[in-house]
Amino acid sequence: MKKFLLFTAVAFFAFTTAQAQEFRMGAKAGLNVASLGGDSYYGGLGSLGSRTSFHIGGLVEIPLMGKFSLQPELLYSSEGSDWSFGTLGDNTKLDYVRVPVLAKFYIIEGLSAEAGPVFGVLVNAEGTYYNENDDLVSGDAKDIYKTFDAQFGIGASYRLNMGVFFSLRYNKGILNVNEEYEVLGYKYNTGNNQNNVFQVSAGYTF
Repeated sequence: MKKFLLFTAVAFFAFTTAQAQEFRMGAKAGLNVASLGGDSYYGGLGSLGSRTSFHIGGLVEIPLMGKFSLQPELLYSSEGSDWSFGTLGDNTKLDYVRVPVLAKFYIIEGLSAEAGPVFGVLVNAEGTYYNENDDLVSGDAKDIYKTFDAQFGIGASYRLNMGVFFSLRYNKGILNVNEEYEVLGYKYNTGNNQNNVFQVSAGYTF
């Protein structure tokens, strides 16, 4: 699945580059306010708060019929949460290569509503987990999170005549991100959690 997503994204962007005169292409970057919804970690202990980070990448807008268009994107998005339990605390950092595929509808000139699936491949994970000595440690946690993730995004964008645009989007996680793992014969499961992200972006299209 990981190779298929990356191949699809590269092939699509290569094709649209060759046909750039028919499409809008651009770049965007912005703020993520991310959290892990669902269960709390470690058998219900602690609570999951939001983590502030960033996203950056490129996009293509393909005109369809009337006021509709399709907007695929290729983003690097840093997500996760801030876990706390009493005086303990830890940032769970989950970095993804994201491929949103959004349908857009222009309400008025420049202002559009957008919605669609947001696929992701995990490229880096850092957090707290139990190691081979059954100790609670912090560090590389990629083995305890699933490689593939999916969200559903909904939001709005406003584009100025000069090509600069601003957007707000909320991505609601629809898959469990946690992977069950085993230490000293005991199986750990850090809960049933989904990636939720609120994004504020600015960018430029031409």
